[in-house]
Amino acid sequence: MSLRNLITDVAGVRIGHAADARLGSGATAVVFEAPAVASIDVRGGGPGTRETALLDPAQTVEGIDAIVLAGGSAFGLDAASGVQAWLKEQGRGFPVRSARVPIVPAAILFDLLSGGDKDWGRFPPYRELGYAAAATAAVDFTLGSVGAGTGATTVNCKGGIGSASARGADGHVVGALAAVNAAGSVLVDRGPWFWAAPCERDGEFGGRGFPPAFAESAFEPRTKGHARASTTLVVVATDAILTKAQAKRLAVMAQAGLARAIYPVHTPLDGDVVFAASTGRRPLGDPLLALTELGALAGNVVARAIARGVFTATALPFLGAPASWKDQFDR
Repeated sequence: MSLRNLITDVAGVRIGHAADARLGSGATAVVFEAPAVASIDVRGGGPGTRETALLDPAQTVEGIDAIVLAGGSAFGLDAASGVQAWLKEQGRGFPVRSARVPIVPAAILFDLLSGGDKDWGRFPPYRELGYAAAATAAVDFTLGSVGAGTGATTVNCKGGIGSASARGADGHVVGALAAVNAAGSVLVDRGPWFWAAPCERDGEFGGRGFPPAFAESAFEPRTKGHARASTTLVVVATDAILTKAQAKRLAVMAQAGLARAIYPVHTPLDGDVVFAASTGRRPLGDPLLALTELGALAGNVVARAIARGVFTATALPFLGAPASWKDQFDR
């Protein structure tokens, strides 16, 4: 079966987006058809998360129902409540005698200064955005300035939602979804080249490759320069059957993709997190060698997803909003 180059190439994964154009922000729901084994790795200095402690391999709950990525900084954590409400309506959740509790870890990015009307009154709108995102979750979904990526930015161009996938030599599929709101840059020097260029497939983010030579200025760390304004959120999924400990190792290895695609990365200004989830459709094989291949593939897929998130983004219609990559270079 050919791949669509989306995380939903992994059987059992669905993606939904919801956004408010006036707000300039939104939420993205990663919904699993059945509870998925998952873990997390956090490398940024300023993360904002919900229900991630249970993803530690030592904790009791083995399966999760969804993962939520949202804008809105800490306010955006409410999006998980909306997704949880939708899942409850579907009869989903961790069984406790006659009760069911949907398990929905979440992570947020800071887009409060990206434009839009953030004067929402008493309660932030993210719970409703989360519900809407879950209700529209499907195999096909849009990339760019949508969902959690609506208000996302990088230091020198608009950020957004990206995705990519690949099939390993043993047939396992790995996919990644990224909400790119990095403090740093995904571009070499001032562009148009992407740091992720060596991982690119079939011109998926412009086919520009690397510059003919790297100027000294390419390695000057460019950042937004103010705290609590950044984060790249990533979900990696695979159809390989994994334990929580193996999912943790997959998340750790997938962080290499952030380092390949963003410079600088994992700064005190970022809240970078990688979730890794297994839908458990295919046996893994050798628990060490096969997991090593899976993790290496995941790093490449993450790098590609990050570059695609910026490549497909569009500028928001607000005064002072950062230009998109295509506004600057696709002429």
